[in-house]
Amino acid sequence: MKTKTKRPLLLLVLMIFATSINAQQPDTAQPTKHEFSVQQAVDYALKNNVNVKNALLQVKVQEQQNAVFTAAAYPHINASIGTTYNPAIATTVIPNFISPATYQVLIDQGVKDGNGNPIQMPSNFGLIPAKFGTKFSANAGISLQQILFDGQVFVGLLARGAAVALQQKGAEVTQETLKANIYKVYYQLAVSKTQIEMLDANIALVEKNLRDTRIIYENGFREKLDVDKETVRLSNLKTEKQKLLNQISNGYYALKMLMGMPISDELILTDNITEQDVKDGVLNASGYTYADRKEFQQAEISKKLLEYNVRRFKLSQIPTISLSALYAKNAQRDKWNFIGKGDWFTVSNVNLNVTIPIFNGFFTRSKIKEAQLEVNKISNQLDALKLWIDNDVEAAKNNYRNALATMDMQQQNKELAEKVYQQTKKKYEVGTGTQIEIVAAQTEMKSAQTNYISALYDAIIAKVDYLKATGKL
Repeated sequence: MKTKTKRPLLLLVLMIFATSINAQQPDTAQPTKHEFSVQQAVDYALKNNVNVKNALLQVKVQEQQNAVFTAAAYPHINASIGTTYNPAIATTVIPNFISPATYQVLIDQGVKDGNGNPIQMPSNFGLIPAKFGTKFSANAGISLQQILFDGQVFVGLLARGAAVALQQKGAEVTQETLKANIYKVYYQLAVSKTQIEMLDANIALVEKNLRDTRIIYENGFREKLDVDKETVRLSNLKTEKQKLLNQISNGYYALKMLMGMPISDELILTDNITEQDVKDGVLNASGYTYADRKEFQQAEISKKLLEYNVRRFKLSQIPTISLSALYAKNAQRDKWNFIGKGDWFTVSNVNLNVTIPIFNGFFTRSKIKEAQLEVNKISNQLDALKLWIDNDVEAAKNNYRNALATMDMQQQNKELAEKVYQQTKKKYEVGTGTQIEIVAAQTEMKSAQTNYISALYDAIIAKVDYLKATGKL
C-alpha cells in the first residue's frame, strides 16, 4: 500500500504573510551574521518587526491624544495685539437732538420770530447722520479661559488610562501573533535539518547500491537495466534534495522578514527539535482562564471604555461652569502714532459662566441609549469569545494529542521500515534477494521517513497552537 507523499512545507504560506506585513528595503550595509536560538529570534523580531513597532508607536500616539484631551482641563491663556485702519468711518443715523436744545434756549429767552410771535417748539426735527470713531485704532490684551466643572471632561480624564491600556493590549496581541509565527517557522526549519540528514543517508545508500550493482553487472550477474534503475533513483533523490534545499532557503527568507532582519544578513539557527521537546510540559500544565488570552483582555478594556462613554453622556445633562477674564488696552487716533504719546484706555472683565442644559430635542437621551446598546453588544461579544476560547482550547488539545500519537506511530514505522530495508539489502548482497525487493524496501523506508517528518511538523504546529490557545505561549 502506498503511503502518503511528503506534505509541502508551510513556509511558503508564511513567507507570503511575512512579505505582506514586513517587506524590507534594500540594505547597503555589510551583512551581519546572527546565531539565534528560538528565544533570541523572538526577541529580535519583537524589536524589529514593523507591525510590532507600529503597534508600540500607536500606544505613544494614544498618550499624546490623552495629553490633548487633558489640555481642556487646564487654563487657556491667549494674548492678542492688533491695529485697524478705517478709510471710511461708518455713518450712523441718529435722532436730531441738537435742534430741540437750541429751540428750548430761544423759548427760554423769550425770543420772537419775524412776525413778533414767540418762538414755538416744532413737532418734528427729523434725523441727522453722524460718524463715530477715528481713522486708526489699536488694541492689546490678554484673556483667560478656565473650565471649572464639565462632566464630560471629567469622564474623559478618567478614561485616559483605559485608552492607553487598550492600545497596549493591541500591541501585545500583535506581539503574540508574531511570536507564534516565529516559533512555527523556526522549528520547521530546525526539523528540516533532520529531513536533509535522512535524504543524505538515502543518497549514500543508493550510491552504494549503484556501485554494487555496477560491479555485479560487470561480472555478468545483473542486467544493464538494473544499473540504469539505480542511476535514475539516485538522480531523483538528488533532485528532491535540491528542491528541499530551495524550500529551506525560502523559509529562511520568510523567517528573516518576520523578524525584520535584512535579507542579506546570515541567519544560523542554534536550536534543534526532538520528540521530547515537542512533548515536554504542555498537557501536564495547569488549566487556563479566559483572562489568559490577550484578545479577551482587549475586549474587556473595550467594554470599560464604552461604559465610560455612557457615563459621559449622562453627565452632559448637568450644568457646566467656566471662568473667563480679559484685560486689554485700546486707543484711537486720527493718525497712526500709537508708539508715541497718547491715551490708552483700559478694558477689563471677569466672567463666571454657568450653562444649564434644558432641552435639546432628546439628543442626549438618544446618545445615552445608543452608548448603552454598544455596551450590551460587547457584553454579548465577550460571552461569544468565551465560547470561542473554550472551543479553541479543546480543539487545539485534541489536535496536539492526535499529533503526538501520530508522531510516535510514524517513528515506529520509520524504525521498522529501516530494519526491513537493512534485511532486504543483506539478502540482495548475498544473492538471495531481487532488485525489485530492495527497491520496494527502500521506497517504503523513504515513505516512512517522509511521513515521520510530516508528523513531527504537525506536532510542532499543534504544540504552538495549543500554547497560544491557552495563553501560555
